[in-house]
Amino acid sequence: MQGNYILSFIGFLPADDPQVVVYVAIDNPKGVVQYGGTVAAPIAKAILEDAIDALNIEKRKTKTEKKYQLWEKKYVTVPNVTGKKLSKVKGKLYGYDVKYTGSGDYIKYQSPKAGERVLEGSKIRILLGDK
Repeated sequence: MQGNYILSFIGFLPADDPQVVVYVAIDNPKGVVQYGGTVAAPIAKAILEDAIDALNIEKRKTKTEKKYQLWEKKYVTVPNVTGKKLSKVKGKLYGYDVKYTGSGDYIKYQSPKAGERVLEGSKIRILLGDK
């Protein structure tokens, strides 16, 4: 039938030693954007998250860093700069869109918080103050 689509998504886990593979296909969805990543992927995610609990799959201690292609958006982990002298951490903030407020030599607060994953080049808000 012309104009009908099957939207699909496939996922697996854990990435370094697959134990679960999920394939979700939605036949001829109506009233939604026609992309598998938008429609089928959230369903696959819910199934995979349930599989983690059901199969008691442990979180990996080591991380495999993703190899990005030139056209892909890159995610980075926000460094912890709170409590540190601004002059000592400027290099760690390279590649972010840093917005400073306040005055002083020390970083009193940062947003997003350390450890959060953001798109490369994202805005980091820094509140400066005295030690």
